[in-house]
Amino acid sequence: MASPKKIGTPWPEFNDGLFYHDVVRPSDTGLTLIEFYSNKYKSSAPLQGWLQRIKNDQITVDEGVVTDPNTLLRVGSKLVYHRLPWKEPDAPHTIEVLYEDDDIIALNKPSGLQVLPGGLFQQRTVLTQLQWETNNRSTSEVHQKPQPVPVHRLGRGTSGILLCAKTKLARANLASYFADGTSRLGEKRDTNQELGKIAKIYRALVSGIIDNDTVTINQPIGIVKYPGVAKGLYVASQSGKPALSVVDILERNVKENSTLVQVKIQSGRPHQIRIHLSFIRHPLLGDPLYTVGGQPKCLDFDFVDESFAKDGGYPRPAKAVPGDCGYSLHAHKLFLSHPITNELIEINAPLPSILQTHEETKETRQLL
Repeated sequence: MASPKKIGTPWPEFNDGLFYHDVVRPSDTGLTLIEFYSNKYKSSAPLQGWLQRIKNDQITVDEGVVTDPNTLLRVGSKLVYHRLPWKEPDAPHTIEVLYEDDDIIALNKPSGLQVLPGGLFQQRTVLTQLQWETNNRSTSEVHQKPQPVPVHRLGRGTSGILLCAKTKLARANLASYFADGTSRLGEKRDTNQELGKIAKIYRALVSGIIDNDTVTINQPIGIVKYPGVAKGLYVASQSGKPALSVVDILERNVKENSTLVQVKIQSGRPHQIRIHLSFIRHPLLGDPLYTVGGQPKCLDFDFVDESFAKDGGYPRPAKAVPGDCGYSLHAHKLFLSHPITNELIEINAPLPSILQTHEETKETRQLL
């Protein structure tokens, strides 16, 4: 049996840093350099942090380094802030390819690898590995190589199927698939309706024993302010957007006080499964963030950390954030109407041992 195809280039010790570009607008008239950055990007760094960045030659105005924080800005001037290279936290770099054709590629994302750049992870992402894989292919190709891009996200701690598009048309069609399943939730909450052109099935290990064999969760999901998460944290909220998860019990482990479940989701709200399972009082085993009720374990609206890291930015929050790992959640199966051919495709990502039933574990051992 042939080994599955894998992609992945080892990460360099340090990334290349980042360059952030701005243009001074008429509404910024009269602002000094420090006022511009400390007001517009206060979530990136405190005032003292931006002063440190300016004094450290990290900001240019019209291609010239400016170290005076009180420099008055002119309308139309081009500003560039250089975030210095840093060593990103450890992350896997090898990714298994589950399915690939001229239009799409499905990857088996490992837990611990972020999908898109964000926060401390700007280079160590799935997107970077896809870009490197494309660039490493034969340069003798005459036509422009397709650049695969993820069309949805999985949490950093979540493993399993990640669908990527290799063409603009495939990307547009897949985006409409995901949007359609979510939008139809607002019209009616019929759990028996067809799931459209894409269906996702996950495995998860939750705390406690779930009594019912099937549980339907339609708790809306909204956003609240949360320290260390600039755009806010997704939580269970009656004023949030519709979300639907159907949970089927696979095995109960009374001794370990845990339940192995299968979850089918029609919508795709961020952290939906983690929130929904915690909402019914069965959070994912080992989840460092969400607790009973679909809320974070610690919600402190007054929390402000005025200390700052080497580059002037805020340090990593002491409280748990969405990207923290520790739980077991796996995108196991995906049923898809091909975005170009309409052919029905089923994609499976091998299960981690912790998410296998006893019967599946036996079968796996017999194959070895």
